Order: sequence, then structure tokens, then C-alpha cells
Amino acid sequence: MNKGRIFSLAIAAIAMNAFMGCASSSGKKKGGGTKNFTSRSGWKPNDSKGWFFSGKKKENIKAWPGMVFIEGGSFTMGITKDDVLHDWNNSPVRMQVKSFFIGETEVTNYEYKEYLTWLKVVFPPEETQYKEIYNGALPDESVFNNQLSRDDFSTDNYLFSPEFSYYPVVGVSWLQAVNYCDWLTDRANEKALINKGILSRDYYDNEEYNYGNKTFNSEQYKLGDTNVNEAIDSTRIMRSNRIKTQNSRILQANRATGSLEVQPFRLPTEAEWEYAALALPGNREYNEYKGKETAQNNLRITKGSQRGQYLDNFKQGRGDYSGIGGFGNDGSSITNDVKKYPSNDFGLYGMLGNVAEWVSDVYRPIIDEEANDFNYYRGNILKKNIDNGQGKYEKYDETNIQYDTLDNGKLVYRGLPGSYIKENEHNLTNYRDGDANSSLNPNAEEGKSADSATEDMYNAPQRKFRVDEKGRVILEKDTNKRTSDITDETRVVKGGSWKDPMYWVDPGQRRYLHQAQANNWIGFRVAQEYSGSFESKRKRRG
Repeated sequence: MNKGRIFSLAIAAIAMNAFMGCASSSGKKKGGGTKNFTSRSGWKPNDSKGWFFSGKKKENIKAWPGMVFIEGGSFTMGITKDDVLHDWNNSPVRMQVKSFFIGETEVTNYEYKEYLTWLKVVFPPEETQYKEIYNGALPDESVFNNQLSRDDFSTDNYLFSPEFSYYPVVGVSWLQAVNYCDWLTDRANEKALINKGILSRDYYDNEEYNYGNKTFNSEQYKLGDTNVNEAIDSTRIMRSNRIKTQNSRILQANRATGSLEVQPFRLPTEAEWEYAALALPGNREYNEYKGKETAQNNLRITKGSQRGQYLDNFKQGRGDYSGIGGFGNDGSSITNDVKKYPSNDFGLYGMLGNVAEWVSDVYRPIIDEEANDFNYYRGNILKKNIDNGQGKYEKYDETNIQYDTLDNGKLVYRGLPGSYIKENEHNLTNYRDGDANSSLNPNAEEGKSADSATEDMYNAPQRKFRVDEKGRVILEKDTNKRTSDITDETRVVKGGSWKDPMYWVDPGQRRYLHQAQANNWIGFRVAQEYSGSFESKRKRRG
């Protein structure tokens, strides 16, 4: 092909592009969002003389300190290799997870001590009505006990010794972990409002302040039913919301329906946790993953003086938790610092070892992807506040605190004084799990209600407690023959730990434990909803 022909083709291509550009500009408009939006009501967005203030769009939703943004996507959930234990409870399924935030590390002893200290200051355990609030939040001190081990090490040493401050907290049950998440939600929002000047800066430095009756509660603040009104500076609120008007009704309406400064903290779902642990986008080319490699293939340092040493903390074999003296494989006989090893491609630490982690899901042997393949979660319980007949809702106080019983006999609170009392409106835990409640006719059996427990399906043990003459809670064993440990109170545990062999390091593996139990190899990390746009952050083509 000669140079003249090449030049002619180039001119033709330029002309064609110019023609197509003119055609697109004279025809349908290209997409590009709603930058020039006009309301059908005729009012301009956020008109200062109107009645509706929708707020300013946040271009970049920033993560709260210690949290990492995870852009959602599609992935294969479950294991993609041989099921050695033949559990058949994690067969591969295709799943979509929406964007969310998750903790950079597991919750540390330092962070959990913050929680315990706050409880001790606000609800002193020496006062009878508050005694169980603090005591029930303490990790189980017996989880390091072993009948055939000479070891004076205890959870008390591990939790309160400064050298373990940045190790993951252990000995915490699922129930205690959920309480921590609720507490963290309140404290984070409290601090954010203090920083903005909406709450008084001497919030905790006030001799007349009554902690027990006036602790900040995020849900009450959101509903306009807060018990700290005297600390609110309305001028600051108006300034922070950028409302340029003298009409107080706008302020009140915006205040009553406003969102929280910090999204509520919770435990991650099983699907979220597994997606975050795999960090597959780091092994991606355009819209395809190059491969779902098992974690075991990338757990050793390959270069330098540390070559051959492991990149996470797990048990190498029988009687080998850390390797030989002077040249440890992972260097830790129990847990270690949450940031000792490198993070994964999402920037998350300790997703493969150190401690296994609680997630929010109720355990069932199958993942029902036929019912839902988007943001899967089993455990939804729709709860509602209880109307007190006076236009408000019933709250806990020192006279009506409700408790659950842990396996060690301690009582753990269901709600702190000042928080709303909840009642279950609809329990979806049993949805399509194979029991009578999941059938087309849940009342087919005479005398069987639609809300009956799943124990009838799995024949699980009945948990019974009694109080002895000294007021101690005693767990009584169920002597009946049983075929399963699975109940509606059995929760999923994900990931490997310092006590587990490499088999459990695969993020697709799943185990379960009762929500009232604790162990020395299980910790937890927190998650948050992402409230921004769910549009992918992929680069647009020119």
C-alpha cells in the first residue's frame, strides 16, 4: 500500500469521525447524569425560600478512621478445590456484593478496652443495677485454659497487658461483638457531632452531667427523640447544613429526618467478608479475574533473608505453631500484632490467619443462591420500636434491663439504659432453609405455628439455664439424643487462626459456633454500609 493511499484513508477516517460527532450532537443527547436537573414541582434544588433541603452531593464518601472502602462486584463464593472434610456446605456459587466499608484490622484489645472503660465509667459495676453491664461485656477469662497444659496465661493478662494492646481481642462471643458494634456507632456519631460543634465540647467534662440518663444514642438523635437536647447548638446545625433561611420549619424537618454523621457499625456478612478476604480485583484484567488462587499458594516470602517464612499466622503442623527457635516460620505461638504481616490488595490485614472472625450470618449448610444471588445474607430479623402510648417509644432504664446468658454463665445486656426496647416483627432466619416454616403451607402440621423454631428440623440441643441459691447462672446440659448442633442462634465463623492448620486459611471455608460461646481463636472486625453512589469506579473509555 503506497503512502498516498494511506493518507487518503486517514483523511476519510477523520471526516467520518467528524460526521458521527455532528450526528450524535444533532440527535439524542448523550448520557451524563442529571447535572442540570430541574424538579417537576418547579422549585430549584435546595431553594432557600422553599421547604425542601436535600443536601449537597458528596463527591467522595470518605471512610471513617480505620475503615477501608471495598468496591463491590461479582465473584465465586465458596471453595473451588476438593472438599476434604466432605462438609458440602460451601459449594461454589456466583454472587454479587455491593460496595461497603470494612475494618482495616480486627478489633484490637486497645479498642475493646475503650469500650469496657466507657461502660465502667458510665454504668459503674459497683452499683447493683448496673453490675452485669460491665461484667457481661468482659471477654471469657477461661478461653486460654487447658486441662493438660501448664500455663498461667489468661485472657485477663492478654487483654489488659500493654504489650498486647494491638493484638486482636479474643474470648468475645457473637452477642458481645454485636453490642460493641452498637456502642461504636453511638460513640463515633457522638464524636463527629462534637467535632462539628453540634454537641457541646465539654460533653464528658460536666459535673452536672448524668451519664446513666443522658448517654448519646444515634437512633434517638436520628428520630429527633434525643435525650441530649440541651447540648445542641441550633446555630451550628444550621451552619453545618448550609441552610440560608430564617424559616425554622425547614430546620426542624431536616433535623427530624436527617442522616447520621457516621454510618452504623455492624459485623460483615459472610459474602462481604469472603469477597474482602479474596481481594480478587487485584488479580484482574479488564472485566475478568485471571484466576481464583487459593491463599496457600502465596503465603511464603520468596526473596531476601526472610525467604521461606510465612506471611500470616497459622499452625504449620502437629505441635508446630511458630517454627523452630531462632527461625520461626511465622514467629508467633499464639496471636500477634494485627499489622505484623502485609495487607491484601484491598489494604486489609489479617484476613487469612491470626484469628478467625465472627460474621453476622446465621449458619445453614447451604447458600441459597437460587433465592438470592445479590448481597446474600441469612439472618434478617425485622425489628420495631415499642410504642409507649404517649407518642414516643419504650426505653431501657436501670429497672428493666434485659439480658442473654453466655455459655460461661455471665449475663450480657440486650440494650443499654436509654436505648429503645425492640420487638421482633418478622423473623426471616428460617426462610427457605428446608424446615416446615419454609414450606408452601407452614401450618400443615396441626398445632405447629409459622414461628416455630428450627430445632424441630435439625433436632438441636435445647439450651437450659437455672439460677442456684447464690444467684449464679448455671448451664444445664441437654441429655436427650441429638443429631445436630445447628439452631437459629448458630453463627458463621470465617477464616483461619493461629490455632488452625493451613486448610482453614482458604476464605471459602466456613464453620459455625453458637452465638453465646467464645474461644481463644475467634475475634471480629466491623463493617459499615456504603451510602454513596454504587456506580463502578472503572475508567471510562475515551
